[in-house]
Amino acid sequence: MQKYMNNYGNRKARNNMKILITGAKGFIGKNLVTELRNRKYEDIIEYDTDDKIESLEESCKDIDFVFHLAGVNRPLDVDEFMQGNFGFTSQLLDLFKSCDNTCPVMISSSIQAKLDNAYGISKKAGEDLLFTYGGDTGAKVLVYRFPNVFGKWSRPNYNSAIATFCHNTAHGMDIVVNDPSVVMSLVYIDDVVGELISALEGSENRVEEFCQVPVVHEVELGKIAELIRSFSTSRTELSIPDMSDLFVSKLYSTYLSFLPKDKFSYELNMNVDNRGSFTEFLRTEDRGQVSINVSKPGIVKGNHWHHSKNEKFLVVSGTGVIRFRRVDTDNEEVIEYRVSGDKLEVVDIPTGYTHNIENIGENDLVTVMWANEPFNKDKPDTHFLEV
Repeated sequence: MQKYMNNYGNRKARNNMKILITGAKGFIGKNLVTELRNRKYEDIIEYDTDDKIESLEESCKDIDFVFHLAGVNRPLDVDEFMQGNFGFTSQLLDLFKSCDNTCPVMISSSIQAKLDNAYGISKKAGEDLLFTYGGDTGAKVLVYRFPNVFGKWSRPNYNSAIATFCHNTAHGMDIVVNDPSVVMSLVYIDDVVGELISALEGSENRVEEFCQVPVVHEVELGKIAELIRSFSTSRTELSIPDMSDLFVSKLYSTYLSFLPKDKFSYELNMNVDNRGSFTEFLRTEDRGQVSINVSKPGIVKGNHWHHSKNEKFLVVSGTGVIRFRRVDTDNEEVIEYRVSGDKLEVVDIPTGYTHNIENIGENDLVTVMWANEPFNKDKPDTHFLEV
């Protein structure tokens, strides 16, 4: 009975598929189940270590696709590698044979299947078993040799070094790097899940007999540790990692997922006086600085100009007026822009214009201020002059 079709038709037909996921409570499994449900796949059978193989006997004949993610990574006894990575696979495939269901089967293997160790040998045995099953039954088989997978919901001291590094750093614990020059081959969980769903829909990324995640990052272990440590200090430095680097962006997202529940927030240093307050929020060398300015009613702030520094003002609450006067002319013309939190608009602060902002309302005036460069007390480029 051939259930698989390369063209699934419309989305409704695809979403009516019955999908089996073994290892559903594991790192990859949880992420895959969650995204499948996000995409309205509703008929999902979740199987994990607490379940018995017999529980699948009734539903086996109606399953349309199998994600076989269950496996053993770090057993107490090395014999468990073969039992978990080969033995259960054998049981599962025998079950599908018994009900004459030749739906596609995907298996989660590892790049270590090429190595001569207990884990690699067990993974290679599972691969060979699946290839044989495909040859015997005509079922489509998809073997993924994953490198190290990282991302949210991974387990420290189990799934990957990145999970351990993120957990320890987020909890104020040391991380140990024995050889910083070791190059790790890494795939991000969202890229893994995206590829697996593509496989479900008939467009897997295949290289010869194996399938693979198309985006792989090769990064030295020392660099990974350095980045994760910088994520922790970024709060006090008010910095943001380089989000244009895809690996850094993915790693930062992973780090944040390990924050303790009572450490989601952090305080900023508010410079407070009788006029209101001024608080730096973010500082980046390549994207400038963001600050929050609060002015009390009737207060005027500013009255200065810049040679090269430029800014953007966005009033988000209250009512005010921003005034400008060009400094290289005797012309006394003052340009005014009325601003209000009721109508969000950005006002550019050009170089060579002295400027100020006045709160003309009855409540606090709150302004988000961006400057093209972080403040440098040794070169402030701020010259005081009344508008």
